Amino acid sequence: MAKKRSSSKAWLREHREDPYVQRAQREGYRSRACYKLLELQQRDRLIRRAMTVVDLGSAPGGWSQVAAELVGDSGRVVASDILPMDNLAGVTFIQGDFTEDAVFDAICGELAGKGADVVLSDMAPNMSGMTAVDQPRAMLLAELALDLARRMLRPGGAFACKVFQGEGFDTLLASARSGFERVHTRKPAASRPRSREVYLVAIGAIENPLDAPTS
Repeated sequence: MAKKRSSSKAWLREHREDPYVQRAQREGYRSRACYKLLELQQRDRLIRRAMTVVDLGSAPGGWSQVAAELVGDSGRVVASDILPMDNLAGVTFIQGDFTEDAVFDAICGELAGKGADVVLSDMAPNMSGMTAVDQPRAMLLAELALDLARRMLRPGGAFACKVFQGEGFDTLLASARSGFERVHTRKPAASRPRSREVYLVAIGAIENPLDAPTS
């Protein structure tokens, strides 16, 4: 028990002293994760004004906050998470598990049948500290997010998703490459160096043959 308390205190101290945490507090962002998306945006230009963006696993709202700023008043952001999220200007929030039909249909309803330009996912499972347990859980979330992206994105759309290097990573990469014109992996500076997290960035969604009109 003493070891656990000591570990928690060390994490809290590191968190308070983290320059990205301090910067987020100064600049009014909800989380340090904002800077990961901002770096991806600077490098890959994923989001532009007037676009429609879907943000999966959105709470506490950092990525939705950045996305809403980038799309402006003429765009829209639809966010979803199993956890509650405080209101954000320019963001429609749907609470629930996006793999459930009712939540998926609610997200689709907000898109009004027009699809999305960008799908984002910064989701991660609750970590146990055991790689054999955590890695499959993390990869499943990434696979589910990729599946939703391929179903919701307009042709030419983009997808950005947190993934963890390890078992299943190469398979996910191959799956993304089959559905997008260009696929990259990025390690933003705001990602802690010791973390295995990277971001899969897929650009140029290819029209799903199952959705293509028949002649």
